[in-house]
Amino acid sequence: MAKVKELRQMTRAEVEQKLKDEGQNLFHLTIRHSTQGLPKPTELKKSRRQVARLKTVLQEDKLGKAKLASGAKTA
Repeated sequence: MAKVKELRQMTRAEVEQKLKDEGQNLFHLTIRHSTQGLPKPTELKKSRRQVARLKTVLQEDKLGKAKLASGAKTA
C-alpha cells in the first residue's frame, strides 16, 4: 500500500492507472468474498482505503491543494 507522500510523487497518469488497477482488484476481492470467502478479509478493507486514498490525491490535485509530480522526468 502506497502512502500519500509516495502517491504525490507520481504523475497524474500513474495515479489514474493505479486507481484503475486497485478498483479492479477491489471488484475481484468483493466478488470472491461474497462467493467463496477470503483467507484475509482485511484485504478488502485495505483495498477500499487505497481506492479512497487515490481518489483523494486526484481530487486535491484537481482543486490545487496539493500538486502531483509533473510528467517530465529528470535524468
